Amino acid sequence: MKPAFLELTQGARRVPVRFAGETLMLPEGANLAAALLAAGVTVFRHTPVSGAPRGPFCMMGACFDCLVEVDGSVRQACMIEVAEGPEIARPHVGEPDETL
Repeated sequence: MKPAFLELTQGARRVPVRFAGETLMLPEGANLAAALLAAGVTVFRHTPVSGAPRGPFCMMGACFDCLVEVDGSVRQACMIEVAEGPEIARPHVGEPDETL
């Protein structure tokens, strides 16, 4: 299935990023939330109470729906640039998980 979001950084150097156990080749320097959406990732986390899926909403750091765990620290994906090397996971271990 084709992703619903288009990548705007065509021609950018691609770097490997691990997300939820999968290696994705994302454009270096791009906004992490936008790059994950363009790669077809729609569920970034699940709420700790109900387990409802969440993904980016505001894309400016106000809503906290795009939380991801980056090398052990929970951060907002919309406030991070893509770089080579980090291990990114869905926070709230033990909650339901969906495939990419």
